[in-house]
Amino acid sequence: MRDFDPLASLRGIVTVLNTPFDGEGQVDCASVARNVEYAIDAGVSGFLVPAMASEVGRLASDERRRLVGAVLEAAAGRLPVVGGASAPTRAERRDRARELVAAGCACVLSAITWRADDEYLADIEDIASVGLPALMVQDWDPVGQGAPVQSIALAFDRVPAFRSIKVEVTPSGPKYSRILAATGGRLHVCGGWAAAQMIEGLDRGIHAFLPTGLHRTYAATYRKYMEGDRDGARGLFEKILPILSFSNQHIDLSVRFFKRLLWRQGIYPTPAVREPLEPFDAHHLKTADELIARAIVIEGELARQGKGGA
Repeated sequence: MRDFDPLASLRGIVTVLNTPFDGEGQVDCASVARNVEYAIDAGVSGFLVPAMASEVGRLASDERRRLVGAVLEAAAGRLPVVGGASAPTRAERRDRARELVAAGCACVLSAITWRADDEYLADIEDIASVGLPALMVQDWDPVGQGAPVQSIALAFDRVPAFRSIKVEVTPSGPKYSRILAATGGRLHVCGGWAAAQMIEGLDRGIHAFLPTGLHRTYAATYRKYMEGDRDGARGLFEKILPILSFSNQHIDLSVRFFKRLLWRQGIYPTPAVREPLEPFDAHHLKTADELIARAIVIEGELARQGKGGA
């Protein structure tokens, strides 16, 4: 047996940061620092960058490094940063993981696709071999159930660095419960998918959620639930369900929506994305702006409450 701390500080909301671009299409480090400050003030527990919501596949290696460096500098040790190291080959994952650890990331995330038990275990052992403080495996399968729970439990038993899993399968809820049961609750279990089933996930006992944007709303929902006010948490969360219903239709739509929200909030200088990305048509744009107006009202009300307002 090993002494095990299931990433105790990464409980609650670990926000996945969108990449801001300036008017010339370059990564805007000052704006990502503003987002970090806003998120810390809102009550999040940590950050994940770069990931799909960061348009990671459209960032050059030096841009990834600058983005991670900007987040680490802005967080300044106040909250942990999970660095995204997903890549198609073992060698690339190792290289990225080494860079992220050297930069100061408290944990490294990598998507590991299950094909067979031996290959899955070998992939996890391989990236862990670089000396990670903690590994978060992304269990990503938009049309199925991802890795078998027994394979996850085996890897957890065999690889000490494997301390967390981000579950993004269909449906996620029952798998949360099976993983927690199979690992005695010791594996840190996170929900993705913009935390669209957040209340269910809390009821099932998972440790963290990794959404994009809406920092205050997610953090306040988590806080209310943990204080024993499930009805209050559910009522607050239901205010943003129309937003999640719209933005969760496709990752490209989600990126466009949340960057537009950050732009309207004055945090990002532009809503620009890296092309090619699925565009908004006129109807999408109308709906997005209506929902962004809703989000700004909800976040503003929570900010006033946090400062002693009604």
